[in-house]
Amino acid sequence: MATRAMTPTQVATTKPPKQERRKFLSAPGIAFLIIVTQIPFVLAIWFSFTNWNLLRPDSQGFLGWDRMWRNYERILSSPDFLTVILNTIVLTVSVVLITFVLGLGFALLLNRPFPGRALARTLLISPFLMMPVAAAVLWKNIMLDPSFGLMSFYLSLFGIRNFYALEAFPMASVIAIVSWQWTPFVMLILLAGLQSLPDSTVEAARIDGASGWAMFRHIILPHLTRFIEIALLLETIFILSEFGVIFVTTSGGPGLQTTNLPYQIFLEAFSRQNVGRASAYGIFAVILANIVILLFLRVLRNNKKEVAL
Repeated sequence: MATRAMTPTQVATTKPPKQERRKFLSAPGIAFLIIVTQIPFVLAIWFSFTNWNLLRPDSQGFLGWDRMWRNYERILSSPDFLTVILNTIVLTVSVVLITFVLGLGFALLLNRPFPGRALARTLLISPFLMMPVAAAVLWKNIMLDPSFGLMSFYLSLFGIRNFYALEAFPMASVIAIVSWQWTPFVMLILLAGLQSLPDSTVEAARIDGASGWAMFRHIILPHLTRFIEIALLLETIFILSEFGVIFVTTSGGPGLQTTNLPYQIFLEAFSRQNVGRASAYGIFAVILANIVILLFLRVLRNNKKEVAL
């Protein structure tokens, strides 16, 4: 029995287009992202319009249309809010700049062959492999302890005793600890970018008599632009949510000198039991993160245009 040939219309209806199949395959991932990100964000917005306190379970109700902005008004009128925002920005910008400079330097170093390079690479990567809380405990008890820490021991050789960096310079100490942990992250990304640079391009520049600075400025840096953008963007997102190091080392103090937005959210939610105000702080954290990321992207794109010119 002869079979009838299918028309193009029938073929199109029986075989789904590639675009529809891609949408079908990406649907589980999109659904997962919505569940773990967007639904909690919507709940945080709702809780920010309530006066929910963990000590009063019956206080989850809506504040009312006339008082719905009360949590935001109290936060904006608080004298501590500006300090918390400045601490968050100072910590993020300082860590990103320090880790970029150190990570680029270490990446350039490891990109060259020298004896013991594998061991040096392993040692430089190891801080990033530690858990943030474990790294904070290491620095607090072994490195910076005023009684038996390594820093106190070396300072005692110069007549300086009982020096506690976390008390004398709390923000600088936190920046140093976080930078120590995140420098390998930037180094790995930039090292991958350097190793993707064709050797023929470098050799041609050397044959033409290009100096080291000229090669870095006109060949290496333009090639690393996209890797720098990825590294700084991801690091900014993670540093804006830094909590473990501050919790273990300084607990936000002395005073509010090291309290950033994530730690302030923790204080409002679990110390003061005020979920509504903590949710409002969380909304401000999301807004600040978007502003900082957009500024970083704009700066990086402007630098990319200048390098291209």
